[in-house]
Amino acid sequence: MEKQHAVMTVDRDFVIAPVDKRIFGSFIEHLGRAVYDGIYCPGHPQADEQGFRKDVLRLVRELGVPVVRYPGGNFVSNFRWEDSVGPVDQRPARLDLAWRTLETNRFGLDEFVDWARKADTQVMMAVNLGTRGIADACNLLEYCNHPGGALYSDMRIKNGHKDPHNIKYWCLGNEMDGPWQVGHKTMEEYGRLAAETAMAMKQIDPSIQLVSCGSSNGKMPTFPQWEATTLEHTYNFVDFISLHQYYGNEKGDTQDFLAYSDDMDAFIRSVTAACDFVQAKKRGTKQINLSFDEWNVWYHSNQKDDERMRDEPWKVAPPLLEDHYTFEDALLVGEMLITLLRHADRVKMACLAQLVNVIAPIMTDANGGPAWRQTIYYPFLLASRYGRGTALQPLLRSPKVETSGHGAVDAVVAVAVHDETTDELTVFAANRDLQKDIPLEATLRGFEGYRVKEFLSLENEDLLAENSAAGEKVRPIARQDGVMDGACLQAVLHKASWNVIRLCPADRA
Repeated sequence: MEKQHAVMTVDRDFVIAPVDKRIFGSFIEHLGRAVYDGIYCPGHPQADEQGFRKDVLRLVRELGVPVVRYPGGNFVSNFRWEDSVGPVDQRPARLDLAWRTLETNRFGLDEFVDWARKADTQVMMAVNLGTRGIADACNLLEYCNHPGGALYSDMRIKNGHKDPHNIKYWCLGNEMDGPWQVGHKTMEEYGRLAAETAMAMKQIDPSIQLVSCGSSNGKMPTFPQWEATTLEHTYNFVDFISLHQYYGNEKGDTQDFLAYSDDMDAFIRSVTAACDFVQAKKRGTKQINLSFDEWNVWYHSNQKDDERMRDEPWKVAPPLLEDHYTFEDALLVGEMLITLLRHADRVKMACLAQLVNVIAPIMTDANGGPAWRQTIYYPFLLASRYGRGTALQPLLRSPKVETSGHGAVDAVVAVAVHDETTDELTVFAANRDLQKDIPLEATLRGFEGYRVKEFLSLENEDLLAENSAAGEKVRPIARQDGVMDGACLQAVLHKASWNVIRLCPADRA
C-alpha cells in the first residue's frame, strides 16, 4: 500500500549549484499600465521629483529584484530607441504595433536607468531585431555604455548623463520565432542576424553578456529545432538562450493546473539538451546557460484584452493584461520558483513577467490610488529572500495525485537551499494534493542539531481568493508545528499549500 507521507533526504554535499541571484529578476514592458500609472505617474501623491512612484519602488525593493528586463517584450520589435531620449517635449508619439496603443515616449531609456538605480536593480536591455538591426543595436549600445567622444555617447552626455549607463545584459530581440512578432524571422534568418549583431556589439563593449532568442514556449512547432539551429550561428558569441512560458487554468481544473510546473521542468531539460548538443557538435568548451526571461501565470485577461486592442486601438496606456491573481495562481508560481531553483546549475537568469500592473505581483489603483501586493507577490518575495545560497538536490519519495492532463504526478515537490553566509537551510515544499494533508519526513544530513527557525505556509480554503487594495486574503501564515529531532525534520504540508521551512543551528539565537 502506498505511503501517504513524503520522505525526503537532503545532504549538505548533494549540491546542484550556487543560486544566481539574477533568477529573481523581473520585467517592465511599455505595455498597458506597466510604465504609465505603474512605475511612473507624475502628479500622484506618491510620485517623487522624477515622477517615479515611491510606493511602487518600496515594494520592488522589498522583493529584492536584481535585474529588470526592458523595454519589451513584443514592444521592442518596433521600438525606435532614439524617440525615447532627449528633451521630453521634443519626443515623438509613435504607434505601437505590438499592442495597438499610442506610445508617447514621455518615459524612456534614461528615465528607466534612473528608476532602476532607485529600485536597487540592474537593467537588462533588449534590442530591436524585428524592424531594425545591427547598426541600430550598436548605436544603442554606444549610447548606453561608451564613455564619450563619439556621436551617440555624446548624445547621452548632452541629455544629462555624463557617466555611461554600463548596461551589462542585452537581449538580441524578442520571441523572433513567433508569427505574431513584428519582423518575425525563420531560424536561419534570426541565427545569422543575431550572430552578426552580437559580433558587432562585442566590438564596442566586450564585457556585455548576450541573450539569444529561444523558443517563445515549449509548444511552438519549431521547438526545439529553433534552439539547435540558431545556436549553430550564435554559440561563439552569446552567453544565454532565452525561454518564455506562461500557464493558465482555462479548463477550471485546478489539480491539473498545479501540475504545469512539471511541464516547465521538461521545457528546461529540453533546452539544456539542445544547448549541450550544439556545444558537443562544435567541440566547444563554453556552456550556454539559460535565461528564463518571461514566466508566470497568464490567462485571466486574454479574451477581453484581445477585444480591446481590436475595437479600441491607439489609446495611451490602456489597462491591458491586468490579471487579478488567485490563491491557486500563487501556488503554481511557488512551484515554478522551486523548479527554477532545482535547475540552478543552468538557469542563471529569470524574469517574472511582469513587475507592475501587467500580469504582475504589484498592482496600482488608477486615479491616484495606492499600490498593493497580489497573491503571487508572496511566493516570489519568500523565494527571493530565502532562496539565495547553494541549491541542494533532494531525494524525494512522494505520494501521487491523479491529473486529467499529466497523469499521476508527485503530490509534493521540493528543493532546499543552504545559505553559507548564515549557515541556514531553507526547505521549499509544495503540496499539490487538493484533498489531503501530507506529512513530510526529511533527513537532513550535515544539518544535525538544527532547529526550526520559522515555518511559513501559503494556504487558503478558497482556491480563488484574491488580494486587492482593500485587503489581503492571501498572505503567508506562521506555523508552529515543524519539529527537528537530531537530523530529522517532521512537518505536515497542508493540502494545497506552498511552504517555507527555515532551519538554523540550535545554538543560534
